[in-house]
Amino acid sequence: MPRFTPDFLDEIKARLRPSDVIGRYVKLRKQGHEWVGLSPFTQEKSPSFFVNDQKGFYHCFSSGKHGDVISFLMETQKLPFHEAVAVLAESAGLQLPAEDPQEAQRAEKRKGLAEACGEAARYFAAMLRRADGRPGAEYLKGRAVTKEQVEAFSLGYAPESRTGLKDYLINKGYTDDILVEAGLLIRPDDGGPTYDRFRHRVMFPILGSRDEVIAFGGRALDPNARAKYLNSPETPLFHKGDVLYNYGAARKAAGDDGKPLIVCEGYMDVIALWGAGVKRAVAPLGTALTENQLALLWRVSDEPVLCFDGDKAGIGAAFRSIDRALPMLKPGKSLSFAFLPNGQDPDDLIRSGGASAFNAVLDDSKPLVDVLWRRETEARPLDTPERRAALRAHLRELVKLIADNDVRSAYGAELARRLDEAFAPPARAGGEGRPAFRGGGAARRAPSRRSGKWEPPPPWGLDPRPSPSLKRAGAPSNWAREASLVLTVINHPPLAELQEGALMGLELQNTELDILLRVTISAISADPALDSASLKGHLGKTEAAGTLERVLRDEPLNRQTFLRPGTEIEEVERGWCDALRRHLIATDSRREVAESASQSFSTGDDIWKAAVTAREELINLGGDGGGSDEPGASAKDLSDRLERLRKSVQGKTKR
Repeated sequence: MPRFTPDFLDEIKARLRPSDVIGRYVKLRKQGHEWVGLSPFTQEKSPSFFVNDQKGFYHCFSSGKHGDVISFLMETQKLPFHEAVAVLAESAGLQLPAEDPQEAQRAEKRKGLAEACGEAARYFAAMLRRADGRPGAEYLKGRAVTKEQVEAFSLGYAPESRTGLKDYLINKGYTDDILVEAGLLIRPDDGGPTYDRFRHRVMFPILGSRDEVIAFGGRALDPNARAKYLNSPETPLFHKGDVLYNYGAARKAAGDDGKPLIVCEGYMDVIALWGAGVKRAVAPLGTALTENQLALLWRVSDEPVLCFDGDKAGIGAAFRSIDRALPMLKPGKSLSFAFLPNGQDPDDLIRSGGASAFNAVLDDSKPLVDVLWRRETEARPLDTPERRAALRAHLRELVKLIADNDVRSAYGAELARRLDEAFAPPARAGGEGRPAFRGGGAARRAPSRRSGKWEPPPPWGLDPRPSPSLKRAGAPSNWAREASLVLTVINHPPLAELQEGALMGLELQNTELDILLRVTISAISADPALDSASLKGHLGKTEAAGTLERVLRDEPLNRQTFLRPGTEIEEVERGWCDALRRHLIATDSRREVAESASQSFSTGDDIWKAAVTAREELINLGGDGGGSDEPGASAKDLSDRLERLRKSVQGKTKR
């Protein structure tokens, strides 16, 4: 039977929330800071069974039973201890330790290292109160650190002596080897005598999962020191990327007040916030957040707040956190970002404005997706189609990093929506179209595609839309032409990659079809492996479900060969490109006629009617949608005719 060390059991409990484990067997509901349900041990009608995630235990008032997740499985599932641990280890993603007769020795050794670190913390705390510790005490006084804060965080001072701590601990019975392995002493490479790692520094003890001292951070008081902050090295006790400063106390505080954890940049930020009554703050240890540190945060809060200085370095740290977090996002698990006024850290802000000033910053925190959007839209100029296409492609690659399917799909849809709003053409006459770009960075409002300037609507009484009486019998309607473009992508999702550029810039007059197209592109961008059936299932749950049903039931539309499921992708692409050509001809000719009508308002009806007739012939090119044998030549012929009419109108207008 395997022997489980206290460290291994603590790691299991740290990785699993009791409410998640117990919730598999007991129906729980949130009540304040706890979860409540009917007792699994007795028959009852009123719930008296409580689970507290922050404190890591359950308590049943009807039976008096109390314990952690291990004892819960042993009690309710009648599992022996080692089987209960095995079940929980699998849930936590941990491998069971192999049976090793030397593990007991290693566990005993780690215990000795922790005891040495604890004794060192007591030495540093005592030195801060002595005359030798005056430099440390003066530094803390200058930072407005109170006696209560010093005691709460066990702050101390490492004297300038090379062997002050060493001599103290050797006299306590610790060996050089233990003290070096604990990270308290340095052994020179030349074989010389060991000496203290921390000298002339304010000391910040770092606690582990069982609230024992496992490492230290030291703030240099010598302005010429090579490192302003110095942390303990990696040891059997301490792995920097797995620990957050003040995590244990902050976890309890967050549970007590029901608010999220706050992640600051340094020790002093955490201590200053504690002094202002905000006791749920933690800090990474001088590096960007790691995956393990993010997991620690999400065990306590669904959306912890990352608080950064408002300078360039702080914003850069926030941006790096996004890249680390994206692959790990889960439904309901994300990050928020709070940015302090430029040049201020939490300590500065609290001293100048008090706790209310800091709380105002927290209230203005931004969700991860907002900060991601800001980062990407401000990182590059967006004033050309190529640059905007590069942004779209880059965002698509970022979305692919998200491992969870549901979150990846949601991010794909949200970013596609923002891109549509940001880079939509300016509003057309009559209120059609979408608003121009509203993002950050170098992007600007897009001008008219024809003149580069704002263009007025056509004169009153001249409607640029086609007249039903002029439409040739049998020609596809605007709706059918646009629906064919959308349905092709739905029936053949690989087309989205083959014609990505054309699809992203495609403008549809029909609002419902435009929405269906955007939702379709978003779904495929989020999951490029979607087949047609899965895509339709997804679309059927969106706002475009009604439009999808209409498109799928349109028999004349579905009779077109290239639209049908099962058609070879080469034939699909040829048919779609031909349909796109006819759509672009119709769209561009409508603009030509509107412009010509505007210019010929005072010249009479003959020119206007001739232009409309040419445009209608151009729109209806291809009859039932099959196209002519030489569609390019026919299109050019009619386009030339329209151009001659337009020039004629312009000439008469000038005269």
